[in-house]
Amino acid sequence: MRRSGSAYPDVVEILWWLVPPALVTVGAMAWVGWQGREGRGEVDRDVAVQRLQKALEKDHLAKLPPRPARVADRSTGIAVRPTRR
Repeated sequence: MRRSGSAYPDVVEILWWLVPPALVTVGAMAWVGWQGREGRGEVDRDVAVQRLQKALEKDHLAKLPPRPARVADRSTGIAVRPTRR
């Protein structure tokens, strides 16, 4: 089968090699989605409340001291800033 006016005299089937990997990828995504739908178990409400209470009662002190406030450079409209001394 020849096409008239085409740069290639025969039919070009370059991208057919992409079809099998694409089908395998879509199939794997569907399989993982189907298998993972029951992966999360329900947590009992009382257990969840106990966990929340335990987390809220903890002391959440920062381990590092707060950083000093950053001194903003004065805008001079010049791209190169002078060195600080």
